[in-house]
Amino acid sequence: MSDTPSGSEPRRSLLERLSTLLLRAPDDREQLLSLLRGAHERELLDDDALSMIEGVLQVAELCAADIMVPRARMDVIDIAQAPTQFLPQVIRTARSRFPVIDGDLDNVLGTLHAKSLLRLFAPEPPPLRALLRPAVFIPESKRLNVLLREFRATRSHLAIVVDEYGSVAGLVTIEDVLEQIVGEIRDEFDAEPAADAITPAGEGHDGPRYRLRADTEIAAFDRHFGTHLPEEGLDTIGGLLTARLGRVPRRGDAVIIEGFRFEVLRADARQAHLLLAERLSTAIADAAAAVDAGR
Repeated sequence: MSDTPSGSEPRRSLLERLSTLLLRAPDDREQLLSLLRGAHERELLDDDALSMIEGVLQVAELCAADIMVPRARMDVIDIAQAPTQFLPQVIRTARSRFPVIDGDLDNVLGTLHAKSLLRLFAPEPPPLRALLRPAVFIPESKRLNVLLREFRATRSHLAIVVDEYGSVAGLVTIEDVLEQIVGEIRDEFDAEPAADAITPAGEGHDGPRYRLRADTEIAAFDRHFGTHLPEEGLDTIGGLLTARLGRVPRRGDAVIIEGFRFEVLRADARQAHLLLAERLSTAIADAAAAVDAGR
Protein backbone atom coordinates (compact mmCIF):
# COMPACT_ATOMS: atom_id res chain seq x y z
CA MET A 1 0.00 0.00 0.00
CA SER A 2 1.43 3.37 -0.97
CA ASP A 3 2.08 6.07 1.64
CA THR A 4 1.40 8.74 -0.97
CA PRO A 5 -1.96 10.47 -0.37
CA SER A 6 -4.52 9.79 -3.08
CA GLY A 7 -4.60 12.43 -5.78
CA SER A 8 -1.20 13.93 -4.91
CA GLU A 9 2.18 13.56 -6.59
CA PRO A 10 4.97 11.80 -4.67
CA ARG A 11 7.60 14.23 -3.32
CA ARG A 12 10.53 14.18 -5.73
CA SER A 13 14.13 14.08 -4.57
CA LEU A 14 16.48 17.01 -5.14
CA LEU A 15 18.28 14.99 -7.82
CA GLU A 16 15.02 14.32 -9.67
CA ARG A 17 14.03 17.99 -9.54
CA LEU A 18 17.44 19.11 -10.81
CA SER A 19 17.35 16.48 -13.57
CA THR A 20 14.04 17.88 -14.76
CA LEU A 21 15.46 21.40 -14.67
CA LEU A 22 18.54 20.44 -16.68
CA LEU A 23 16.86 18.31 -19.36
CA ARG A 24 18.16 20.83 -21.87
CA ALA A 25 21.92 20.84 -21.43
CA PRO A 26 23.30 24.37 -20.85
CA ASP A 27 25.69 25.66 -23.48
CA ASP A 28 28.19 27.23 -21.07
CA ARG A 29 28.95 27.88 -17.41
CA GLU A 30 26.98 31.12 -17.25
CA GLN A 31 23.88 29.43 -18.66
CA LEU A 32 24.26 26.65 -16.09
CA LEU A 33 24.50 29.19 -13.28
CA SER A 34 21.45 31.00 -14.65
CA LEU A 35 19.46 27.76 -14.58
CA LEU A 36 20.58 27.00 -11.04
CA ARG A 37 19.69 30.51 -9.83
CA GLY A 38 16.32 30.14 -11.50
CA ALA A 39 15.87 26.90 -9.57
CA HIS A 40 16.71 28.77 -6.38
CA GLU A 41 14.12 31.45 -7.16
CA ARG A 42 11.52 28.70 -7.64
CA GLU A 43 12.62 27.16 -4.32
CA LEU A 44 13.93 23.97 -5.91
CA LEU A 45 17.29 24.78 -4.27
CA ASP A 46 17.75 26.38 -0.87
CA ASP A 47 20.33 29.10 -0.12
CA ASP A 48 23.02 26.73 1.16
CA ALA A 49 22.70 24.29 -1.74
CA LEU A 50 23.00 27.06 -4.34
CA SER A 51 25.97 28.58 -2.53
CA MET A 52 27.83 25.26 -2.42
CA ILE A 53 27.15 24.48 -6.08
CA GLU A 54 28.42 27.95 -7.03
CA GLY A 55 31.46 27.31 -4.82
CA VAL A 56 32.26 24.03 -6.57
CA LEU A 57 32.14 25.78 -9.95
CA GLN A 58 34.23 28.69 -8.67
CA VAL A 59 36.96 26.41 -7.26
CA ALA A 60 37.86 25.34 -10.79
CA GLU A 61 38.56 28.98 -11.69
CA LEU A 62 40.54 30.10 -8.63
CA CYS A 63 44.21 29.37 -8.03
CA ALA A 64 46.38 29.09 -4.92
CA ALA A 65 47.48 32.73 -5.13
CA ASP A 66 43.85 33.87 -4.82
CA ILE A 67 43.28 32.40 -1.35
CA MET A 68 46.73 31.79 0.18
CA VAL A 69 47.90 33.24 3.47
CA PRO A 70 50.56 35.70 2.27
CA ARG A 71 54.20 35.28 3.28
CA ALA A 72 54.09 38.20 5.73
CA ARG A 73 51.29 36.56 7.74
CA MET A 74 52.66 33.02 7.89
CA ASP A 75 53.16 31.51 11.35
CA VAL A 76 56.38 29.48 11.24
CA ILE A 77 58.80 27.79 13.61
CA ASP A 78 62.57 28.15 13.25
CA ILE A 79 64.48 24.90 13.70
CA ALA A 80 67.04 26.79 15.81
CA GLN A 81 64.43 27.72 18.42
CA ALA A 82 64.12 25.74 21.63
CA PRO A 83 60.63 24.37 22.42
CA THR A 84 60.28 26.89 25.23
CA GLN A 85 60.68 29.65 22.64
CA PHE A 86 58.10 28.53 20.08
CA LEU A 87 55.51 26.84 22.34
CA PRO A 88 53.92 30.18 23.35
CA GLN A 89 53.38 30.91 19.64
CA VAL A 90 51.81 27.48 19.09
CA ILE A 91 49.44 28.06 22.00
CA ARG A 92 48.60 31.61 20.96
CA THR A 93 47.80 30.84 17.32
CA ALA A 94 46.10 27.48 18.07
CA ARG A 95 47.06 26.17 14.63
CA SER A 96 47.44 22.45 14.03
CA ARG A 97 50.33 22.60 11.53
CA PHE A 98 53.36 24.86 11.18
CA PRO A 99 56.01 25.21 8.46
CA VAL A 100 59.46 24.76 9.99
CA ILE A 101 62.25 26.88 8.51
CA ASP A 102 66.00 27.07 8.89
CA GLY A 103 66.66 30.75 9.46
CA ASP A 104 64.81 32.03 6.39
CA LEU A 105 61.28 31.72 5.02
CA ASP A 106 62.67 30.49 1.72
CA ASN A 107 64.34 27.57 3.46
CA VAL A 108 61.39 25.39 4.53
CA LEU A 109 62.52 22.08 6.05
CA GLY A 110 59.10 20.51 6.53
CA THR A 111 55.87 20.84 8.49
CA LEU A 112 55.24 20.12 12.15
CA HIS A 113 51.94 18.85 13.51
CA ALA A 114 51.03 20.33 16.88
CA LYS A 115 50.22 16.85 18.23
CA SER A 116 53.81 15.79 17.61
CA LEU A 117 54.98 18.37 20.15
CA LEU A 118 53.78 16.09 22.95
CA ARG A 119 56.73 13.83 22.18
CA LEU A 120 59.10 16.64 23.15
CA PHE A 121 57.99 16.14 26.76
CA ALA A 122 58.89 12.44 26.85
CA PRO A 123 61.72 11.34 29.18
CA GLU A 124 64.00 11.10 26.12
CA PRO A 125 62.59 13.63 23.63
CA PRO A 126 63.54 13.23 19.95
CA PRO A 127 65.20 16.10 18.05
CA LEU A 128 62.75 18.48 16.39
CA ARG A 129 63.92 17.43 12.91
CA ALA A 130 62.74 13.87 13.60
CA LEU A 131 59.16 15.13 14.04
CA LEU A 132 58.96 16.95 10.70
CA ARG A 133 56.86 15.75 7.80
CA PRO A 134 57.82 16.51 4.19
CA ALA A 135 56.63 19.90 2.98
CA VAL A 136 54.39 20.09 -0.09
CA PHE A 137 55.33 22.88 -2.53
CA ILE A 138 52.94 24.19 -5.18
CA PRO A 139 53.07 27.08 -7.68
CA GLU A 140 50.90 30.15 -7.28
CA SER A 141 49.02 29.15 -10.43
CA LYS A 142 47.85 25.76 -9.08
CA ARG A 143 44.10 25.49 -9.63
CA LEU A 144 42.11 24.84 -6.46
CA ASN A 145 40.18 21.87 -7.86
CA VAL A 146 43.49 20.19 -8.75
CA LEU A 147 44.97 21.11 -5.37
CA LEU A 148 41.99 19.66 -3.51
CA ARG A 149 42.37 16.41 -5.44
CA GLU A 150 46.08 16.29 -4.56
CA PHE A 151 45.37 17.06 -0.90
CA ARG A 152 43.02 14.07 -0.78
CA ALA A 153 45.37 11.76 -2.67
CA THR A 154 48.43 12.56 -0.53
CA ARG A 155 46.50 13.07 2.73
CA SER A 156 48.19 16.44 3.07
CA HIS A 157 46.54 19.40 4.76
CA LEU A 158 49.00 22.22 4.08
CA ALA A 159 51.00 23.33 1.05
CA ILE A 160 53.70 25.97 0.66
CA VAL A 161 53.03 28.31 -2.27
CA VAL A 162 56.09 29.44 -4.24
CA ASP A 163 56.39 32.12 -6.91
CA GLU A 164 58.03 31.80 -10.32
CA TYR A 165 61.47 32.39 -8.78
CA GLY A 166 61.08 29.64 -6.19
CA SER A 167 60.61 32.02 -3.26
CA VAL A 168 57.90 31.30 -0.71
CA ALA A 169 54.84 33.44 -1.47
CA GLY A 170 52.50 32.04 1.17
CA LEU A 171 50.70 28.91 2.26
CA VAL A 172 47.30 27.34 1.69
CA THR A 173 45.47 24.66 3.67
CA ILE A 174 42.79 22.17 2.75
CA GLU A 175 40.44 24.15 4.98
CA ASP A 176 41.07 27.27 2.86
CA VAL A 177 40.01 25.35 -0.24
CA LEU A 178 36.93 23.79 1.36
CA GLU A 179 35.81 27.21 2.60
CA GLN A 180 35.44 28.29 -1.02
CA ILE A 181 32.71 25.64 -1.31
CA VAL A 182 30.95 25.52 2.05
CA GLY A 183 31.74 28.99 3.42
CA GLU A 184 33.81 29.95 6.42
CA ILE A 185 34.70 27.08 8.75
CA ARG A 186 35.22 28.27 12.30
CA ASP A 187 35.98 26.25 15.42
CA GLU A 188 36.11 27.05 19.11
CA PHE A 189 39.76 28.11 18.86
CA ASP A 190 39.25 30.70 16.13
CA ALA A 191 39.37 34.27 17.35
CA GLU A 192 36.60 36.50 16.10
CA PRO A 193 38.16 38.60 13.32
CA ALA A 194 37.81 42.33 13.43
CA ALA A 195 35.05 43.56 11.14
CA ASP A 196 37.44 46.10 9.62
CA ALA A 197 40.36 43.69 9.11
CA ILE A 198 42.15 44.56 5.85
CA THR A 199 45.15 42.40 4.92
CA PRO A 200 47.64 42.76 2.03
CA ALA A 201 47.24 40.16 -0.73
CA GLY A 202 50.21 40.94 -2.99
CA GLU A 203 50.39 42.78 -6.28
CA GLY A 204 47.61 42.51 -8.84
CA HIS A 205 47.63 43.30 -12.56
CA ASP A 206 47.12 47.01 -11.94
CA GLY A 207 48.17 47.65 -8.34
CA PRO A 208 48.40 46.33 -4.76
CA ARG A 209 45.59 44.04 -3.60
CA TYR A 210 43.94 43.62 -0.20
CA ARG A 211 41.52 41.09 1.28
CA LEU A 212 38.69 42.32 3.43
CA ARG A 213 35.40 41.14 4.80
CA ALA A 214 32.29 42.39 3.05
CA ASP A 215 30.97 43.73 6.35
CA THR A 216 33.96 46.09 6.65
CA GLU A 217 32.56 49.52 7.39
CA ILE A 218 32.96 52.12 4.66
CA ALA A 219 34.28 54.56 7.26
CA ALA A 220 36.95 52.05 8.33
CA PHE A 221 37.99 51.53 4.69
CA ASP A 222 38.25 55.29 4.21
CA ARG A 223 40.40 55.65 7.32
CA HIS A 224 42.72 52.87 6.19
CA PHE A 225 43.26 54.14 2.64
CA GLY A 226 42.51 57.85 2.96
CA THR A 227 39.63 57.50 0.50
CA HIS A 228 36.13 58.98 0.42
CA LEU A 229 33.89 56.19 -0.86
CA PRO A 230 30.29 57.19 -1.51
CA GLU A 231 28.18 55.95 1.39
CA GLU A 232 24.80 56.20 -0.37
CA GLY A 233 23.08 55.72 3.00
CA LEU A 234 24.96 52.43 3.57
CA ASP A 235 27.36 51.25 6.26
CA THR A 236 29.47 48.45 4.69
CA ILE A 237 31.51 47.76 1.57
CA GLY A 238 29.33 44.74 0.84
CA GLY A 239 26.23 46.91 1.01
CA LEU A 240 27.84 49.41 -1.36
CA LEU A 241 28.57 46.64 -3.89
CA THR A 242 25.00 45.37 -3.59
CA ALA A 243 23.68 48.86 -4.31
CA ARG A 244 25.95 49.28 -7.35
CA LEU A 245 25.08 45.86 -8.79
CA GLY A 246 21.39 46.16 -8.04
CA ARG A 247 21.31 42.59 -6.70
CA VAL A 248 23.04 40.27 -4.25
CA PRO A 249 26.75 40.04 -5.20
CA ARG A 250 27.98 36.71 -6.56
CA ARG A 251 31.39 35.10 -6.66
CA GLY A 252 33.43 36.68 -9.42
CA ASP A 253 31.46 39.92 -9.55
CA ALA A 254 33.69 42.99 -9.82
CA VAL A 255 32.89 46.68 -9.36
CA ILE A 256 35.19 49.71 -9.73
CA ILE A 257 34.52 52.44 -7.17
CA GLU A 258 36.67 55.51 -6.58
CA GLY A 259 39.95 54.03 -7.82
CA PHE A 260 39.45 50.55 -6.34
CA ARG A 261 38.36 47.37 -8.08
CA PHE A 262 36.32 45.23 -5.67
CA GLU A 263 35.99 41.54 -6.59
CA VAL A 264 33.77 39.11 -4.70
CA LEU A 265 35.77 36.08 -3.55
CA ARG A 266 33.13 34.44 -1.38
CA ALA A 267 29.37 34.87 -1.27
CA ASP A 268 26.20 32.93 -0.70
CA ALA A 269 22.71 33.44 -2.03
CA ARG A 270 22.04 36.16 0.54
CA GLN A 271 25.16 38.29 0.78
CA ALA A 272 28.86 38.69 -0.03
CA HIS A 273 31.35 37.57 2.63
CA LEU A 274 34.91 38.09 1.37
CA LEU A 275 36.26 40.68 -1.07
CA LEU A 276 39.48 41.40 -2.92
CA ALA A 277 40.20 45.12 -3.33
CA GLU A 278 42.81 46.25 -5.87
CA ARG A 279 44.02 49.84 -5.93
CA LEU A 280 44.09 50.87 -9.58
CA SER A 281 46.55 53.17 -11.25
CA THR A 282 45.30 56.70 -11.88
CA ALA A 283 45.02 56.13 -15.64
CA ILE A 284 42.94 52.96 -15.27
CA ALA A 285 40.74 54.50 -12.58
CA ASP A 286 40.10 57.58 -14.77
CA ALA A 287 39.27 55.39 -17.76
CA ALA A 288 36.80 53.37 -15.67
CA ALA A 289 35.19 56.58 -14.39
CA ALA A 290 34.81 57.85 -17.95
CA VAL A 291 33.10 54.62 -19.00
CA ASP A 292 30.68 54.86 -16.08
CA ALA A 293 29.94 58.50 -16.90
CA GLY A 294 29.09 57.58 -20.48
CA ARG A 295 26.53 54.97 -19.54
